[in-house]
Amino acid sequence: MANILVVDDDRNIRKLISAYLAQSGYSTFCAANGAEALMMMDERHFDMLIVDVMMPEVDGYELTSDIRGVDDKLPILMVTAKDALEDKRRGFTSGVDDYMTKPIDLDEMCMRVAALLRRAKISAEHKIEIGEVCIDSESRTVATPEGMFSMPRIEFDLLFKLLSYPQKIFTRRQLMDEIWGMDSDADERTVDVHIKRLREKFAGCREFEIVTVRGLGYKAERRI
Repeated sequence: MANILVVDDDRNIRKLISAYLAQSGYSTFCAANGAEALMMMDERHFDMLIVDVMMPEVDGYELTSDIRGVDDKLPILMVTAKDALEDKRRGFTSGVDDYMTKPIDLDEMCMRVAALLRRAKISAEHKIEIGEVCIDSESRTVATPEGMFSMPRIEFDLLFKLLSYPQKIFTRRQLMDEIWGMDSDADERTVDVHIKRLREKFAGCREFEIVTVRGLGYKAERRI
């Protein structure tokens, strides 16, 4: 169960977000501002933060920058009423992974939370080894008996995602949200193009195969 820290100076919003996340199976904790959040992080491990911008003492931008100074992996979702492009730019520059503007759709928030946690899990697992194949996320390379492949980020992340969950079916929409991002302008056919490239690149690989599940999406099958 993932531990999520909700940081917002509005008590009602904290309670609402926390309760909704708890219903979705997460363990939730609350802080009224960035200073309180930092103290709590010294005492407990959190898998993700949901952070407001406008808060007393330490605001969301400062909190995110402080965290990024020591941890560049922790997923941070910024939730705020500030929706100007410059505000979003400042949020992403400070280090947030995703950004939602109030009033938020709680169902969408939960989808974004799930996607960010899955991305963090993939990032934490640096290598996948299948028989004689080694997929290394740090170097973004795939070593096979036929040679070493260095890959573009999107292609690599797509392959790593599928092989991290063998036999699990992913819809095109799921893959778009998690690899390209929920705000991407690309359409779902882009997934098909990248899957085709991966199949061509690893056509001679006997360790795994990317399978089309008709009407649903794709899955990876390990043959070893």
